[in-house]
Amino acid sequence: MKQMFSIKNLVFCALCVALCTVLPMAFHAIPNAGSVFCPMHIPVFLCALACGWPYGLVCGLIGPLISSLTTGMPPAAILPVMTVELSVYGLVSGLLMRFVHTKYTYADIYISMVPAILIGRIFAGLSAAFIFGSKSITSIGAWVTSYFVTNLPGTVIQLVLIPLLVIALMKMRLIPQRYPRKSDK
Repeated sequence: MKQMFSIKNLVFCALCVALCTVLPMAFHAIPNAGSVFCPMHIPVFLCALACGWPYGLVCGLIGPLISSLTTGMPPAAILPVMTVELSVYGLVSGLLMRFVHTKYTYADIYISMVPAILIGRIFAGLSAAFIFGSKSITSIGAWVTSYFVTNLPGTVIQLVLIPLLVIALMKMRLIPQRYPRKSDK
């Protein structure tokens, strides 16, 4: 029977949870940089793509909570919606990475990330509007602006940086190769 949880994945997940606190602190040194560049999203995606959906989901649930408790970022009013968004990122990208096999690692990563970003932001908008009663989402235009336009630079950074990081971790053999060459076995 394959071991469901490994020490290596638990440690990597803990590192990503810690990065959910440290990265936003660096970005929030510049006013409004956190909401534009979305630094907390990077470790959640990295965790899900490297370790799988259970770890990505846990990172998406615990990362924002620990960050909020220790640094006040995200603020309590934003925490529930951000937790929903990041949890969906971890769950969806990890599940897609598990089931999508195109024989090209970059393609697998992008096919896992892009739907996760869209679904996560849809769930965040819906939960903000209907579950948590956010006053900031008053129209479809406000939702599109706050979830897709404002953080477009962060989305671009995620789509460029995360695949490079995952591939680098694979080349360094810190995470398993997606498609090992016969000479690597």
